[in-house]
Amino acid sequence: MYTRPPKVLIVDDSWTDLALIAAPLYESGYEVVTAVDGDEAIEKAVLEHPQCIVLDIVLPKQNGFQVCRRLRGMDECRTIPIILLSGKNTPQDRHWGIQQGADIYLTKPFNRDELLASVRSLI
Repeated sequence: MYTRPPKVLIVDDSWTDLALIAAPLYESGYEVVTAVDGDEAIEKAVLEHPQCIVLDIVLPKQNGFQVCRRLRGMDECRTIPIILLSGKNTPQDRHWGIQQGADIYLTKPFNRDELLASVRSLI
């Protein structure tokens, strides 16, 4: 019986970062879906039902903190694990990200193995 690979939604407004994040996930067998702004992130989370979301903070339309809060408030999305992956790396940013509902907070530049281990731990 064929089983679909776990689906990961990657949200980043940089095409370069999207590619850098997607590559190790895709190579590890994950199905990858992308979004480039906060509104599209919420739309794709509802439509695609990912098993995990990798979410940048600095985004057009709604920032990652806002997206995280909105998803946590939606019945159909509240249990999807969220990894915030951002260049914002102060202790306050990390604390605020976890307060908004993120499960893990990683910083850019990121380590491929750490990203994969984080996704695996949440799926």
